[in-house]
Parts: sequence; structure tokens; C-alpha cells
Amino acid sequence: MSRVFSGIQPTGNLHLGNYLGAIRNWVTMQDLHECIYCVVDLHAITVAQDPKLLRAGIREMTAALLASGIDPARAVLFPQSQVHVHAELAWVLMCTARVGWLNRMTQFKEKSGKDREGASVGLYTYPVLQAADILAYKATHVPVGDDQKQHLELARDIALKFNTDMGVDLFPLPEPVIEGPATRVMSLRDGSAKMSKSDPSDASRINLTDDADTIAQKIKRAKTDADALPSEAAGLAGRPEAANLVGLMAALTNRTVADVLADYGGQGFGRFKPALADVLVATVAPITTRFSELRVDTTTLDAVLADGATRARAIAEPVLAEVHRAVGFTG
Repeated sequence: MSRVFSGIQPTGNLHLGNYLGAIRNWVTMQDLHECIYCVVDLHAITVAQDPKLLRAGIREMTAALLASGIDPARAVLFPQSQVHVHAELAWVLMCTARVGWLNRMTQFKEKSGKDREGASVGLYTYPVLQAADILAYKATHVPVGDDQKQHLELARDIALKFNTDMGVDLFPLPEPVIEGPATRVMSLRDGSAKMSKSDPSDASRINLTDDADTIAQKIKRAKTDADALPSEAAGLAGRPEAANLVGLMAALTNRTVADVLADYGGQGFGRFKPALADVLVATVAPITTRFSELRVDTTTLDAVLADGATRARAIAEPVLAEVHRAVGFTG
């Protein structure tokens, strides 16, 4: 059976983009693969964090993942910082990776902005930690969004160079998994920008904690244009907001864009938006209810994370022992 690894930062609530672009696929994968899912708190501290909020965020993200359908009986779910292999392997791989490779990483340029000299070293090198996250479990497949494909390519390059330099066949080259009809959900306020928890406007996203009235209002106020929906997908060209809402309906109902337009082509958004809001409420309401129950049950959350960390260490520590032998730390 193939082994899947993926991680998510414990900062901010999950939103619809996370769910449709990643979490829903994670849930499905539990029945098809050996799955290892990580709350990546080491990655979170590449930027300043309030310690109390970070600890709360780890639990809240765990609650949100469980509410969305991640089952700790079918997948390993754990906090990254509780498995020392991630940090130790990252150092070895930093000695394998090349500066030129990191200089080409576009996300550092985007995240550091104009204050590149003031950014943390961790923000610059975190793609190597991502490689360690994946390679520590000899993962064969990694679910990624379009914005993370470059980092997975780096992980493959690091794995290949390590194997070649050390004369071993230790790390498999992980393959990307880009699945689902909504791998890139866009902002409700700007169809050219990705839906994001960092957007200062809460109206730009559907949070998985939003109640029915909030969802209905956000969809009602979502940016659109004055034209009716087209009857064919080609008619969405140059209409990013319309394309986003139609894509959401398709993803939520497990249909194609063409199928949705066959039903709603020629109609205005005054009829389409309420239908989309109803579908969204039906999807989000069960998650919200379960999340509200779990987020206050810290005993259960901590137990899930502790058990997951124990299981993760059982997989990763023998891999690190192989790395030690290959490098020459041990005989």
C-alpha cells in the first residue's frame, strides 16, 4: 500500500478552500492508503507566534480535522514538534540541499516581501523541513496544491541527491497528488486571489465554523458580474468570480462545471446564489456541530495527538537510524 503524508499549519480556522482543496481528499485517502497527517507547528514558528495562541491553535486544528472526517483509527494524526526526527533529519538534509535550489523558491520571496533581510532563517529553509517531513516516513505520495508543487520537486531533488551522494537507495521519490474538482478555491471578494485565512476580510472566505446565516450572507454578497450564467464552460472565460462560484457548486455536488451550467445556464446570480448557499450549509453544518463539541474536549484532543506522535515515531525513528548509518554517524 502506498504511504501518503501531508501537513497543515495550526494557525487560524479551516476554511472552505482548505476543505475542498485538501481535507476532503485526506478523508477519502484514509480508505485507500496508509495516511500520515501532521499539524506542522514547527513550520508555524517561522514567523512570530504567541505561545498560548499556538498551543490553542494546535488543538483547534486537530478538532477541525477530526470534525471534517479524519479518523485517528485509520490515519496517524500528530503534532510535528513531538517527533524529533523532523528537526534532526532536516539538518542532515540541509547539508544535502544546495543554496541555489532554495534561492529559486518563489514562496520565500512572496512571504518575506520587501523585508527579506529581516525574515527568519527558518522561513528561508522551511522547504527543507518540508522535505524532511515527507522523507522521514518514506512517503510515496503527497497531496499538494498548485502553490506547493515547487517544494515537492525540491523534496524529490534532495532525496535523489542524498541517495546518490551516499550510495544508497534509502528515500523513494514522492509523487504529487493533485486531486478533486476544487484544488484552488478563490476568494469570494476577488476571483483572481486564492481563498485564504490570512485575508483581512472575513467576507472573502467560508469558514468551517460559520453558521447557516453567515454562509448565506457571505454568498449573497460574494462578488459577481452583471451577466447571466453561460450555458457552457467556455462562457466563464474572463469571469473569475462567476467561474469560482460555479466551481464551488460543482465540487460540493460532485459534478462537473458543464453539469452545473446545464442546470443554471441563462439564469442570474439571484437564483444561483441561494442554491449554492443551501449546498454549502448542508456541507458545513455537520462539521461545525462536531467541531464545537471537540474543541472544548482538550483531554480527547491531547490523547489523539499523543497516540499519533507515538505511532509516528515508530515509523520515523528507524528511517533516521538508516540515515545515521548512511551518513556515518553509526556503524
